[in-house]
Amino acid sequence: MDLPMTLSLEQQFNLKLYEEQVRNMSAEQSQTFLLEVMRQLMVKENIVKHLMKKM
Repeated sequence: MDLPMTLSLEQQFNLKLYEEQVRNMSAEQSQTFLLEVMRQLMVKENIVKHLMKKM
């Protein structure tokens, strides 16, 4: 399976927006933000695994 490893133009734009948001955060705020992003990625991973089991 050949997985795309590059970001779409829309994803690149959104990443730039996140970058600007993080630059304006304190260290504590950016750590909290990072932990929330990691939590959301883990939830997404669990959803994908659940959907793959149903196939």
